[in-house]
Amino acid sequence: MSRDLSRAVRLRALLAAAVLPPLLSIVSLQRLALYLGRPHEGGRGFDDSALAAWVDGLLYRLPGPWRRTCLKRAAVLYHLLRGAGRSVELRIGVRRDEAGSLAAHAWLTRSTEPYLEPEPEAPGRHSVIATFPAPSAQN
Repeated sequence: MSRDLSRAVRLRALLAAAVLPPLLSIVSLQRLALYLGRPHEGGRGFDDSALAAWVDGLLYRLPGPWRRTCLKRAAVLYHLLRGAGRSVELRIGVRRDEAGSLAAHAWLTRSTEPYLEPEPEAPGRHSVIATFPAPSAQN
């Protein structure tokens, strides 16, 4: 899969995966999302699915604060895809699990549909509580 991505795209993804997951523990997502969604130069010509697979593999191999969760995955992909000019949103939703406990999930959408979601049915089980960028901030 990594052969489908340029060295520059893989480097940008590696840097995002190294920096963003720990930041999610110390900076609010609302504040961090202002930075995450900014466009950047380069990296526009890549396959989104190949990028998601590469980021998944990377986050699964990393320890501790970098270890893959749906929020870490969604934040890294949101940053990379928005930066490359893709029109994606990061959504967070909650639901009650079988034991009655609150469970949360984070995912990306494109044209209001789950995008690059490993479990496409999962978002539909959650009530959206946050969307980035906020609907009022979108173009």
